[in-house]
Amino acid sequence: METDLFIAGKWVPASSGARFDVLDPATGDTIASVADGGEAEAIAAVEAAAAAGPGWASTPPRVRSEVLRKAFELMTDRASELAKLISLENGKALVDAKGEVTYAAEFFRWFAEEAVRGDGAIATAPSGANRILVVRQPVGVCVLVTPWNFPAAMATRKIGPALAAGCTVILKPASDTPLTALAMAAILAEAGVPEGVVNVVPSRSSGRVVSAMLRDARVRKLSFTGSTEVGRILLAQAAENVVNTSMELGGNAPFVVFADADLDAAVDGAMIAKMRNGGEACTAANRFFVEAPIAGEFARRLAQRMSALVVGPGTDEKTQVGPLVNEDTVAKVDELVRGALDGGAEAVTGGSRPDGPGFYYPPTVLTGVSADAPILRQEIFGPVAPVVTFTGEAEAVRLANDTEYGLVAYVYTGDLARGLRVSEAIEAGMVGINRGLVSDPAAPFGGVKQSGIGREGGHDGLLEYLESKYIAVDW
Repeated sequence: METDLFIAGKWVPASSGARFDVLDPATGDTIASVADGGEAEAIAAVEAAAAAGPGWASTPPRVRSEVLRKAFELMTDRASELAKLISLENGKALVDAKGEVTYAAEFFRWFAEEAVRGDGAIATAPSGANRILVVRQPVGVCVLVTPWNFPAAMATRKIGPALAAGCTVILKPASDTPLTALAMAAILAEAGVPEGVVNVVPSRSSGRVVSAMLRDARVRKLSFTGSTEVGRILLAQAAENVVNTSMELGGNAPFVVFADADLDAAVDGAMIAKMRNGGEACTAANRFFVEAPIAGEFARRLAQRMSALVVGPGTDEKTQVGPLVNEDTVAKVDELVRGALDGGAEAVTGGSRPDGPGFYYPPTVLTGVSADAPILRQEIFGPVAPVVTFTGEAEAVRLANDTEYGLVAYVYTGDLARGLRVSEAIEAGMVGINRGLVSDPAAPFGGVKQSGIGREGGHDGLLEYLESKYIAVDW
């Protein structure tokens, strides 16, 4: 297992000699020590990416495609090994980690296919004076900043389209989960990515390292997945050099269940939307709005399902819900739940942090949650489902939109016309109708309002790494 920085195709230590520990969330014990990159290493990575840029940009699309296809095959062959690594450093249940590896690898396969589809356009100017020729060119050196909750998938969702478009990259992974990112670097190198095209710089000084790269005029793209608070800071810094940005930020997903919904299907969907990755997902259902006539029965069935889940170390095959990633995360979840309970809510199941080692929080269902409770305003990022009742379609839409976020929403109803009508009215970049999962490498993923800028996945994801150049020509 490589634990140094990956710069210009070589594994190198930090020039300062600094390293930081990676912890097992199930125990709090150290599992590895990783090189702690600083500003010098960040700029060295930019230098390597800039030097490799012209060669990679001029590499035939089919060649870039085959490299990504090989990376997909290597990930698929090593799925079990990668899943265990993700579970070890992230804490998620092994079943979720296996799902992530499959999902992550698909981005390499999808963008291997998209690499040969960076099409342009040609038209005659309305005046007839000239032709309008539009070509797509790679944006250039890209800084990719990824979170800890999907350490493989968030990396491949950015690296895949960047490489397909002909860009070179510096990946700055979350310091809680750098081992998966380094494993991805090794796979890409083995797949045939030239030296300097992909660089990985883990660091505990994330703000300082990313800021240093954004100040370098050679950096032309920033793609960030993380909190809205950090996203605002990075947007301001990117503005100094007018750096092209893509932002996938926080979420506060409403899960709306109408009285005419198939209740069994709604509970099944809720288990996926809430408990995928133990609730540590920006797409996780955060606020459950259930029409009054069925709210009690929905909460009862959901609590029954949640309470039956096996909680334990993510690496245990029997575990269905692993620990949260770190102490700060579990403390935040505990604070939000206690605040809701103090405000009059009732815990149908769960509701209190267990004693003992590790960063665990039990699957929890809350009813009677106050409309102004902080738990409805913040991204929970844990296995907690607050249930709120509503009466009528208009109130459901109002409650769903009562947030600064707009990433994803879920709507359950037996009336397709209502489902489509409500989906259009809800302010979100993605909506699942009678589905608890929307993520797909072939679909444009992203939000509106404070949930982000741009899209990842689908053909839109490739275009995020291409610039359109207009050439006026008369023949």
